[in-house]
Parts: sequence; C-alpha cells; structure tokens
Amino acid sequence: MTTALNAQALAQLFTDARTHNGWLDQPVSTETLHQLHELTRWGPTAMNSCPLRLRFITSTEARARLLPLMMEGNRAKTAAAPVVAILAVDGAFHEQMGTLFPVFDAVSMYRAAPERAQRDGALNAHLQAGYFILAARSLGLDVGPMGGFDPAGVDAEFLAGTPLRSFLVVNLGHGDPAALRPRGPRLSFDTVCEIL
Repeated sequence: MTTALNAQALAQLFTDARTHNGWLDQPVSTETLHQLHELTRWGPTAMNSCPLRLRFITSTEARARLLPLMMEGNRAKTAAAPVVAILAVDGAFHEQMGTLFPVFDAVSMYRAAPERAQRDGALNAHLQAGYFILAARSLGLDVGPMGGFDPAGVDAEFLAGTPLRSFLVVNLGHGDPAALRPRGPRLSFDTVCEIL
C-alpha cells in the first residue's frame, strides 16, 4: 500500500461526497449490499472484535415499521431512500472472539468485565460505522447517516430477543443533487491539530 489514491477517488470518498437527504428512484441491488459488508468487515477493530451488526430495510413492510420510529424531520427522506441500514452493536460480540482473535482469550476477559465489553463494543462498532460509510461511497452509493430516531423503539421492533442495540440509521442509494443544501464549513488544520 505505497500508492496514494488519485484525486478522483479521494473526491468520491471525502471532498465531493455529501450527506444526502433526497433520493433518485434507482434501486440498490442485494449484490451491492453484500459488497458493502465485504468491504466494511476488513476495517481494523480492537482485537479484531467486529461488533457491528447490520439490518438492511428494503421491503415496504419493514419500512412502514421503521418510519414511525424516525424523528419527524427524517421520515420523508427515509421513506424515499432505496435502502435503509440499521447499524447496531452486538452486546455479545466477544462470544465470536475465539474465532476472530484466537491468540488471546478475549472471551473470558470480556465475560469477567461486562462494562469493558460494553465500552469496547460501542467504540469499535462506531469505528466500523465510519468504514461502512466510506465503503458505501466507494461502491458509488450516497449515504445519509442519522441519529434522529427512537433507539429503544427500533430495538424493540427489529432487534427484539437479541443482544443488539441500534446506534445509527443510514439511508443508502443514489442521492438527488438538486436536494442538497449548501455544504457546511469544516475546521482548519490549525484549529484541530497540533504537531508535537
């Protein structure tokens, strides 16, 4: 990995990419969702913990169950998006770590320290959410991540009986450029960074 991405790739992932609120009537294939997971799963997590779990909402019935759980301002765009992803952290992620990280007994460590398991699971699932967004953009999709929803309601409706807890909802598809707002500013290097 010694070659930097070209300007077009960097623009698609970062500088030209936008959070979309309006969607074109273009489908997203199941194959693309498989590709999205395939890319997302390779991003690094602590001890290869991989606590992110995904639920892709594609059917009319599932979307009807989700819409009342979205904040009012997020309902229309969620109704229009071709796919809606519920991102959740698996509270029992560590039970997979015998397979994912066999060089260390992380299963026993986390069973003995449930608070640490909760903290590490949340941290690494949020990290994977960033990979998910960049993976979607790399596949030519636009994204609209949202925190404006009822997590307890989403958990009860879509994750009941599991150790999964939702933390982000992401609209996926091909965004309508006409629906974009002016881009917001970003903080400068000197505001954010210090070289020591």
